[in-house]
Amino acid sequence: MLKGVFLIFLFQLAGEVTQKFFELSVPGPVIGLLLLLVSLLLTRSMTAPLKVNLETSLATASGQLLAHLPLLFVPIGVGVVMHVSFLENSLLKVLATIFIGTVVTVGFTALVVEKLQDRDAANDG
Repeated sequence: MLKGVFLIFLFQLAGEVTQKFFELSVPGPVIGLLLLLVSLLLTRSMTAPLKVNLETSLATASGQLLAHLPLLFVPIGVGVVMHVSFLENSLLKVLATIFIGTVVTVGFTALVVEKLQDRDAANDG
């Protein structure tokens, strides 16, 4: 598991360095995730033992992180409680942002799932 966590943090660091070096407006962790995605896509052509080892390490680490995901929302909850006055002043904007973000996310997820199901059906048939 330690190897997987190290890889995740390594890619996050690479994303942060890339973001700072090129002065991008995209957050470093997002760039790091994209770099991790690209590296995983490139490992498809690697030899089986290295590919399995990398995927197993990342799967174990990400599974453990997801198991403890609710703990990561505690600081956000504290931040919301600390800024209740701001929330009261901007309640309509915040609710609109949450609603629009949720609709866009659900719609995009539905499109991706539909495309993946169509691709799987085409491969099976």
